[in-house]
Amino acid sequence: MKKALMIGAIMLSSAVSANTLTIERIFESPSLDGNAPRDLKVSPDGQRVTFLKGKASDYDQLDLWEYHVASGKTQMLFDSQELLPGDQALSDEEKARRERMRLSGTGIVSYEWSQDGSALLFPLGGDVYYHRLGEEGARQLLDTETFETDIKLSPKGTYISFIRNQNLFIKNIETGEERAITTEGGDNIKMGMAEFVAQEEMGRMTGYWWAPDESYIAFTKVDESPVEVITRSEIYADDIKMIEQRYPKAGTNNVNIELAIENIKTKERQWVDLGKEKDIYLARGKWMPDSETFTYQWQSRNQQRLELRAYNVESESQSTLLSEISDTWVNLHDDLHFLKKNNQFIWASERDGFKHLYLFGQDGKLARQLTSGNWVVEEVRAIDESKGVIYFTGRKDTPLESHLYSVTLDGGDITRISERDGFHEINFAADGSIYVDEFSTANRPPQVSLHKADGKQITWLEENKLDQDHPLTPYLDSWNKPEFGTLTTPDDATLYYRLYKPENTSTKRPAIVFLYGGPHAQVVTNKWGGNRGLLMQYWVDQGYVVFSIDNRGSNYRGKGFEDPIYKRMGTVEVDDQVEGVKFLRSLDYVDPERIGVHGHSYGGYMTLMTMFKAGEYFKAGVSGAPVTDWRLYDTHYTERYMGNPAKDDDAYTNSSVFPYAEGLKGPLLIYHGMADDNVLFTHSTRLYKHLQDMAKPFETMDYPGKKHSIRGKQTGTHLYKTITNFFNRNLHPEK
Repeated sequence: MKKALMIGAIMLSSAVSANTLTIERIFESPSLDGNAPRDLKVSPDGQRVTFLKGKASDYDQLDLWEYHVASGKTQMLFDSQELLPGDQALSDEEKARRERMRLSGTGIVSYEWSQDGSALLFPLGGDVYYHRLGEEGARQLLDTETFETDIKLSPKGTYISFIRNQNLFIKNIETGEERAITTEGGDNIKMGMAEFVAQEEMGRMTGYWWAPDESYIAFTKVDESPVEVITRSEIYADDIKMIEQRYPKAGTNNVNIELAIENIKTKERQWVDLGKEKDIYLARGKWMPDSETFTYQWQSRNQQRLELRAYNVESESQSTLLSEISDTWVNLHDDLHFLKKNNQFIWASERDGFKHLYLFGQDGKLARQLTSGNWVVEEVRAIDESKGVIYFTGRKDTPLESHLYSVTLDGGDITRISERDGFHEINFAADGSIYVDEFSTANRPPQVSLHKADGKQITWLEENKLDQDHPLTPYLDSWNKPEFGTLTTPDDATLYYRLYKPENTSTKRPAIVFLYGGPHAQVVTNKWGGNRGLLMQYWVDQGYVVFSIDNRGSNYRGKGFEDPIYKRMGTVEVDDQVEGVKFLRSLDYVDPERIGVHGHSYGGYMTLMTMFKAGEYFKAGVSGAPVTDWRLYDTHYTERYMGNPAKDDDAYTNSSVFPYAEGLKGPLLIYHGMADDNVLFTHSTRLYKHLQDMAKPFETMDYPGKKHSIRGKQTGTHLYKTITNFFNRNLHPEK
């Protein structure tokens, strides 16, 4: 679910004057965000910064660009339309991967550097292109009718590797020789591929890993045959496809997973013993620098135990380096970093209640804790071993902003490097010498700058000035800056909120609560909100008060803030949102009888639960692609927070929306993509039938052929207008 479940924020519309924001303008080009590029990466040698940038005529059509540090020159490297004119036809597998990777747009949507910084690789149209620096153009390395996925460069740049027809292949770039590492794939067997829950819930998008010296490749064998087959419909405008999908609903069987390691030269294969218990997850994989030891993260089915295990290909033996345990669940992360010196590694843990960094020896013995305090580390961004410094992002100053910090490998004081208050998204060169900072606030679209490791700015990559030529400038006269603050609940929890209010507060105004409410997400930040932030501005322009609060269970506040939802989804989140509405009601410019609520996915679930369980506080609600019964959602996400329904049936019943539907009092609109393979359309259709059986009036708007994110400019415009009309009718009758 994660960040994608927050997509679907909605805007209001009305008759407008020339420089008043409209729903149509939100989706038109040029983007109101300005020219800030996407997917910024610093080349491994620190000499270039590459990025994706949309065309002025269509911000979703992406091309590959570079900035050369020494010359200060910015240029387009590859025009996606020249390489592959016309629309791209994506395979079903690629559509699913992009949906789960939250990749939007067309053209060149992703790319990678070779580890030595000499070449770039980027997929396009189901094939792949290779560009060596200093040479003209890009060489197409694959040109087949089959749509290859998960295409990578090998660590030394000798090969590309990819998945074709559910098998793992490698191809020598210079000789063109192609080889199938596996041939067993097909039907229910997937070789080197990440299974559904690995992609959707673990953030593991691959099922294979190269050894650093290219001597071995580790890969998974996934057998989907134990997973229950569900038949779901994908309803399009002109036809209905009946899809048989192996979807592991909570409490049902997962895939059987195995782990193999193959010697590239000898073709000898070793199978790693994952243990007697087969009902487990393989959450992560990573080689040690010696290319002899492959580590993998073994996770129990109930996710209360996570083990970092190491397998040595020479001795064919393995050991457990460390374990993390919890009475609720252990969160996964990507902060495992093996140092090239001293046989040590960095590991992140929440063992003291907050995510912090620890230094271990490769024997699994703890050397020292490197960061501590009642705040969370987000992610390690670089490690400069020569200087003994770790660079990381975190929330040390405030949970509402992300900043860049450093700490030495000896521990000690933490230094904040980023200066401006706001949100800093950081990408370092591999050697830790320079970094790119994508900076924004709630009131300023992203600016991209290049810095030395100590924070000194080298240059702007995109200053994105709000001058007379910026597309946002015509709308700044009516810009409304949000207020940030905190509330304290009756049981002493501190909650952060964001409040937008119209300039004229002499009359009582209707209010809209925008929420998400689920784990691993955060709504209230001092960060540019894109369309959602523009939504807030539009609502305020139309006379609404706009309010968001991050309830318990949400991210970046520590494990103790998340744990109250354990086996109790739809309880404390609703209580905390009600506390937010009580605060709204205390404001003399808010009409307590005209407060609406809206959210998408978990936010859609929360909209239903607040409308059903606390209808006296919410006059009207818009629920997007909602979960309605957690028994219908997948194993890894749901069981993490709710336990197994075979043992915790009452918890699942109590967290479902159905027992509370009788409490619906006000107007309700539900929308859903009719080809959603994440939160299945069944969630909504079951609720439709349930409400109809109780003769409870409600409204619907369903989207043929659309997945969970309900993408598309015209579709988004239609959706926003549909919700506009709903809120205007029910909260803002004078509109």
